[in-house]
Amino acid sequence: MNKLRYLLVLSSIVLTLWGCKKKEFTDTSFLNEMSAPINLGMLFEITQDNSGNVTIIPTSEGATYYQVYFGDTSTMPGKVDAGKVLVHKYAEGTYDVRLVAYSPSGKSAEFNKSLTVTFKAPEALELTATPDASNSFRIVVSAKALYETSFKIYFGEDSTAAPISFNEGDTVSHVYAKIGTYKLKLQALGGGTAISEIEKTIVVEDPILLPVTFESATLNYKFTNFDGGAVTVIDNPSKTGVNTSNKVAQMVKSAGQVWGGSLIELSKPINFADGKIFKLKVYSPRVGAKVLLKVENKSNNSISYEKEVSTTVANAWEELLFDYSAVDVSKEYHKVVVIFDLGTMGDGSPNYTFLFDDINLSGSLPLNLPMNFESTLVDYSFTPFDGGAVSTATNPSKTGINVSDKVGKMIKSNGQTWGGSFATLAAPMAFTGTKTFKMKVYSPKVGAKVLLKVENLTDGGISYEKEVTTTTSNAWEQLSFDFSGINVAKTYQKVILIFENGTMGDGSANFTYYFDDIELN
Repeated sequence: MNKLRYLLVLSSIVLTLWGCKKKEFTDTSFLNEMSAPINLGMLFEITQDNSGNVTIIPTSEGATYYQVYFGDTSTMPGKVDAGKVLVHKYAEGTYDVRLVAYSPSGKSAEFNKSLTVTFKAPEALELTATPDASNSFRIVVSAKALYETSFKIYFGEDSTAAPISFNEGDTVSHVYAKIGTYKLKLQALGGGTAISEIEKTIVVEDPILLPVTFESATLNYKFTNFDGGAVTVIDNPSKTGVNTSNKVAQMVKSAGQVWGGSLIELSKPINFADGKIFKLKVYSPRVGAKVLLKVENKSNNSISYEKEVSTTVANAWEELLFDYSAVDVSKEYHKVVVIFDLGTMGDGSPNYTFLFDDINLSGSLPLNLPMNFESTLVDYSFTPFDGGAVSTATNPSKTGINVSDKVGKMIKSNGQTWGGSFATLAAPMAFTGTKTFKMKVYSPKVGAKVLLKVENLTDGGISYEKEVTTTTSNAWEQLSFDFSGINVAKTYQKVILIFENGTMGDGSANFTYYFDDIELN
């Protein structure tokens, strides 16, 4: 009985394995989902012995084999497996060679390329070497000539490195390990024994462009110091807050002139199409230190523009913003000048030692308080919810306490009775002093309820709100919201507005409100 049970179990296992094996090796439906080969190409290499023998090297992604139609009097194509080469004998002439690549499923793709076979020495060689716009260490090369079949290029970095072969119409590239001057050598090969060659010298450099981060190991962050300002690149002594980078610039302002500072010259003119807000991270020994950022023309320093702002924290990184919206963009500016405490003589002490980093251009200013809707460089975007929609509008009544040009406008439509809108600030609000919000409001009716609420950036449960009521209609008034009871141990980065909380809006003029100058005192 035990033996019979053993035989039955064994038979069951064998049948199961056989069934699995059969399914695994007979299910070829996946082949139908495979696409045709892509990225087809051919490389021609000719034997330089007047024989006309050309080696054809097909390439692609996804092919298992190829057929090559030689373009001459041959009637049958040559067949070659992926990764192999094919040799064909040509007479002198120009041929249109056709490559057909086949995938494992039998799907195909075609590629055509012209082949020139001649036994004359190549002439009129032209070599083009172009730096890669995204990688200054990468050079892209192409070439053309008369009577050539193929080219070989030596990039001049390693004398023992083999050349790279390519054909006219192709591009090849090389990434250099370091900056320097290199000599490219191009050889043009035909079907004869003669080789024609030309050389070209190129300079590989790492240009200094915005943003200037001081992180590159190959860049020479060369500052020109003047009148007491001295800049060096050092390790970041305080990798905290808004700046955790490894390298920063340090300026020590010593006795010289009250305008002592330093400048760095960029490799290309500043492109203000990228934005007109300069950003600079600064680590100052004290609050209220003045920071001047100036740009100058390469050869005429009277062509310049500058802005000055002051630090707001001590012994901590902060990002300062310099509004360059009025800069004359018809001029060129190569130099970036930094001066700390313009008008005060430095003494070289820690009190006159500043750090700065990440000189960059931005397209817009961050949204923070106070919010006045006047700047064309700030994105005053509000996110609507449940029927409340905010936009920036022209001031409907430039009278009384509000003669500004632009204001916020909320239309409360049918949605929910709590319909409103919120704005997300770039940084948490600073609740200091009296902790009072003020906001100017233009309401269509007296007694309209205005709710102002603040929330944590990620946790809506961390919030605080106050509601006040308008006292006038069709006129500007300033409302105050007492936030003295707020928990300042929490952070708040969203400002929420709801008009007439508890009442459904209808999108009419009676539910259209204007507001302006949101500020926290």
